[in-house]
This record gives sequence, structure tokens and C-alpha cells, in this order.
Amino acid sequence: MLESRQEESITNINITPLVDIILVLLIIFMATAPLIHKRAMNINLPKAAHHEKKATETLELAVNEKKEVYLGGKKLGIPELAEELADYVRMDVAVHVAISADSTLPYGDVIGILDIVRGAGVKKVALEVKSKSSKK
Repeated sequence: MLESRQEESITNINITPLVDIILVLLIIFMATAPLIHKRAMNINLPKAAHHEKKATETLELAVNEKKEVYLGGKKLGIPELAEELADYVRMDVAVHVAISADSTLPYGDVIGILDIVRGAGVKKVALEVKSKSSKK
């Protein structure tokens, strides 16, 4: 009886540790994806000593140094931007928009984008800045 137990081999593979590792990796990728996306846009935000962290869910509007406009990561032209924002306002009147404009852009260009956002009916607009204390 003792010999038959020793000769039995394990035929089942325990995949629980593999599933645990994959779930941890998935969580890490989900947490770092927004950071990677921000770096990929290559926008040099202006710095400010006093700024607040975003408290609500916002729609990201980015303008790089070449004056290319991205709404939620999607490249748009100026006429398309107004239409797209108007669609968002129709879906949710309280939509929040955060504008990330490169610090090398002229003030008038940023105000022009802000005017388009306001003209589309967006009431809550924020301008993103980088903290002066941060290195990058």
C-alpha cells in the first residue's frame, strides 16, 4: 500500500500562481498607461507654484508646440474640435475639459483654443500646469 502512493505522479498543474502574476501585471499596466500616454504627447507644460490636482473626471485637450490639437488622444483639426466638443456637451452638460498647452505656444493661440472650447458650450475648463518643484 505504501509503495503505490509513492509511484503516483502529479497530473494536475496548479495555475493559480500564474493567474496571480498576470493580474498583478495587468494592474501595473493599467496604472501606468496614463503616464506613458502623457509622455508620448511630448507637451512641455508651463510651471506654476500654486496648482491643484484634478478632482473630477476630465476630457483631456492637448496642444503641442506644432499647434496640433488632440482631444482624448485623438488628433483633430480646429473645425472638428468644435464639433467633437459640442457632441460631448450634448451627452453631458457638466463635461470638464483640461487644456494642456505647450509652454512655447503664444498666449493668443491658447486663448483661441479656450474660446473654441467655451464656444462649444463647455462650462468647466481647466488649464494644466506643471509644479515648479517637479524635475520633469
